Amino acid sequence: MSAAISALLSPAPVPLECSSMEAWWPRWREIAAAHPLPFERAVAGGANADRLGWAFASGYQAALRVLEPSLPDDTIAALCVTEAEGNFPRAIKSTLTVDGDGFRLSGEKRWTTLGPGGGLFVVIAREAGSDAARPRLRAARVKSGAPGLTVLAMSPTDFVPEVPHAQIRLENVRVESSDLLAGDAYTRYVKPFRTMEDIHIHAATVAYLGAEARARGWPQDWRERAVALLHALASLARLDPLAPQTHVALAGVLAIGGALIAETEAWWAAAVDDQAARRWARDRKLSGLAGRARTQRLASAWGALG
Repeated sequence: MSAAISALLSPAPVPLECSSMEAWWPRWREIAAAHPLPFERAVAGGANADRLGWAFASGYQAALRVLEPSLPDDTIAALCVTEAEGNFPRAIKSTLTVDGDGFRLSGEKRWTTLGPGGGLFVVIAREAGSDAARPRLRAARVKSGAPGLTVLAMSPTDFVPEVPHAQIRLENVRVESSDLLAGDAYTRYVKPFRTMEDIHIHAATVAYLGAEARARGWPQDWRERAVALLHALASLARLDPLAPQTHVALAGVLAIGGALIAETEAWWAAAVDDQAARRWARDRKLSGLAGRARTQRLASAWGALG
């Protein structure tokens, strides 16, 4: 059994209150130093979070490092895909243009998670001159503070408001060849990230609830099933994130996890005048996001399997 999952079976102190990204990030760096594997980091990050927002942020950072292990652990990373028309290939208008021995990057992104604190942005852009209907997409690393980069904080969301998002503007930002990531960005980063994000954020969420269950004395059989679910997610994290078999299995695991999470609602409701319970009531809708995308992914998986 993994060390991070095993920790949920032992007594542990209640996580310290953490109300801002500035307070959360040093804790995440300590977790990253203690757990070299991204999945372990997601679980440990969730278990050590005092609210769902930091479990989400832990899973997000872990998922990014599955796709790109070269991302430094001492820097907040953010994947920049979504634009005004969405996040599918035709919606990507940001452009990467050859400039001597490097490139120039221009465009706008929105809903960049942890963007206001981001130290390194992985920006998805279309190659200049590629087919508008089926553009060739590339991923480029852009450091915070790069000339031509502007980061604008977006208004807090109604749920997990502690986790900030940003709109970023890129005006002829210089990108060296060494900062251009290999491969087609859509198949190498965008598509698999959706799967890895689901796995790692769900694991962090279950770990967060597992820690609450431990502290609040929730039923032992619920904790047992939570641990089993985390092991199932750990197995999925090792599979090909583009394989239809992975998507079918993930849909089943997420359904089981959704039912497990739903069981906690009665226990949260019974926690009268409890700050953590109020935060959970505010933030629980997070798990319902991207439901349409998951449905489409599952339908495509079953279609591919015949």
